Amino acid sequence: MAQEPKFKIIAHIHTDFQEKFGIPRQSGLVEESKGEIVFLPEYRNPDAFRGLEGYSHIWLLWQFSEAIRSTWLPMVRPPRLGGNTPMGVFATRSPFRPNPIGLSSVRLDGIRMDEKLGPVLLVSGADILDGTPIYDVKPYLAYTDSHPDAVGGFSDSVRDYKLRVVFPRELLSQVPQEHHEALCHVLEQDPRPSYQNDPTRVYGFRFAGMDIRFMVQENTITVVEIVKL
Repeated sequence: MAQEPKFKIIAHIHTDFQEKFGIPRQSGLVEESKGEIVFLPEYRNPDAFRGLEGYSHIWLLWQFSEAIRSTWLPMVRPPRLGGNTPMGVFATRSPFRPNPIGLSSVRLDGIRMDEKLGPVLLVSGADILDGTPIYDVKPYLAYTDSHPDAVGGFSDSVRDYKLRVVFPRELLSQVPQEHHEALCHVLEQDPRPSYQNDPTRVYGFRFAGMDIRFMVQENTITVVEIVKL
């Protein structure tokens, strides 16, 4: 009988997403979101990265570190469907799976050679919590990984959903310039679960050292306060 493999954490990713609330629902939805992947010492050999600079995108296999539990759920309720419609876990990307493994396709912006940390991967478009463990990195191959005619099941009905963002200038000025586009695109994706639809409620999520507070009325999301953490 073959020995069951043991997964090793090889790196951690650092992003502006400091809690699960507010993270884009899929990789690539917010292309401006930046991240850095720092490898553990035993995986910092530059030879392991030789040739990777020639790829524009990579696959990340990572750990749902905030969703590890001893049991799994055969049926889940996707937030994008209002949290009321049960679907099979294998028809979703829910974190509550038999194995807590996530998969994301991100753009590889570059590889920085750091004196202390070795090769650091600079990526964009990640949908991953800050500090998440990484299991593996693989190159994205457009000729085989891309399927333009693929059918997206129930996800196709909600893929183009976006909100109009109202971001008062005096509040936007409190956000560092390099985070403007990413934050606005995170907001337009509607950070709330679909079953939360109270127009009088002030919601909030942590992003890049700030608590972003907002309200949603009909198809408009309005930033009402920014608190530095």
